[in-house]
Amino acid sequence: METIRYVVGDATHPEGPGRHLIVHVCNDVGTWGAGFTAALSQRWRGPEQEYRKRYVLGGARLGMVQFVEVAPTIAVINMVAQHGLPSPGAPPPIRYDALALCLGSVQALTVFCSEEGQKNPEDRNLVTVHMPRIGCGLAGGKWDEVEPIILAELVAHGVPVTVYDLSPGGGSSPF
Repeated sequence: METIRYVVGDATHPEGPGRHLIVHVCNDVGTWGAGFTAALSQRWRGPEQEYRKRYVLGGARLGMVQFVEVAPTIAVINMVAQHGLPSPGAPPPIRYDALALCLGSVQALTVFCSEEGQKNPEDRNLVTVHMPRIGCGLAGGKWDEVEPIILAELVAHGVPVTVYDLSPGGGSSPF
């Protein structure tokens, strides 16, 4: 069985050939700019603009995904899997059920993107998913709960996944 590939690097600079889908967790209250979203906004404006536009038009509901093309072979997937914001004494805002739903939608997107690649041979038909340790920064999730969701929703369906840590061991990444 395939597994998750772990690398030291920056998830906003995905490695390897083919089409890259960068996934990350957003909240459902319309705020953006901390954690990994700050890094995304430094590189591309589109994901934040589309998230804010969607929020104004009807909110960001748990389980929602948003596909934002940022380069010819790179798209960012805004996944709403965080309810509210972190608050002292409150449970972590990550919602694992919403994360599973979002990653199931991402898996469907990989199939769509792969089929589109068949029509456009220069896309090389390969679709890979790239991410920081999603849901484990400001959303307060635990990697030992997130990793099995990624394995079930993506890896088990043959989707190549790369997880990026800013430093070895994954302990000091702010994302």
